Amino acid sequence: MGILDFFKKKETLPPFNLGSIAIDIHSHLIPGIDDGSQSMDHTIAMLTKFKELGYKKVITTPHIMSDGFPNTPEIILNGLNAVREEISRIGLDIEIEAAAEYYFDETLIPKIKNKELLTFGDNYVLIEFAFHSPPQFLDQLFFELQTNEYRPVIAHFERYIYYLGSVEKAEEWRTKGINIQINLNSLTGHYGPDIRKQAERLIDASAFDFVGTDCHRIEHLMILQDHLHLPYFHKLGRFLLKNKVL
Repeated sequence: MGILDFFKKKETLPPFNLGSIAIDIHSHLIPGIDDGSQSMDHTIAMLTKFKELGYKKVITTPHIMSDGFPNTPEIILNGLNAVREEISRIGLDIEIEAAAEYYFDETLIPKIKNKELLTFGDNYVLIEFAFHSPPQFLDQLFFELQTNEYRPVIAHFERYIYYLGSVEKAEEWRTKGINIQINLNSLTGHYGPDIRKQAERLIDASAFDFVGTDCHRIEHLMILQDHLHLPYFHKLGRFLLKNKVL
C-alpha cells in the first residue's frame, strides 16, 4: 500500500435498505400509555417515517411493568384500535399490530401461567430485564414461558451491562430456544460505544434472531436513517432475520 492509498478516504456505503427487514417488532407507539408516543400526532408522524424507511408493518410493544406502566392487554388493544382508525382515516398505508414488552418482575410469571401475554407472530413474547442488575430465577422464567408454549424474545440483549464483553449467554440461550433481539440504534452508537461494540459482537457471532427500532420518538428513526451507511447495517443483509418471516 502506498502512502497515498493510506490517506484515501474510505468508500462510503449506500444506505442500508430497511425495507429488506420489512417488519419492526419493538416500538412504543400507542399514545399516552408508556414512555413512548405521547399523542396520536406523534404516533402518526412515527408511522409515516416507518413507511418512508421502507417498513411494511410495525408490531408495537408498549411496556408492561408493575411499578411504572401497569398496562393491560385491554389498554393496549384499545389503543391499537384507535391508531388503526386514525391511519385508516388519513389513508396511511402501513400495517400495525400490538404485543407488549414485558418487564421481568414479580407479576410476570402469574401472567404467564394464566396465559395472559400479548404475543406476535408464532407466539413470540418480548421480555426485558433491568439494565444494571442481573435477573434472578431465569431458569424458572424460561421454563414457565416454554411450558406454556410461549417463544421468548430477549429485548435489546446488548444493552444489559452485566453481559457486556461476551455473547456467550446469548449463544447459550439460543440453543435452548430463547431468541435474541438487537436494537438497531445500538449500531449507531446512540447508547454509547460499549453497547455498540456488543451489538457488533452479536452480529459477528450470528448470535441474534430479531432486530428492532425500540422507537419511542421520531428522533430515534431520524438517528437510524442518518447511520444506515455503516457497515454493520449492511452485514444484517446476510442474515435471514426472523422479522422477515412473521
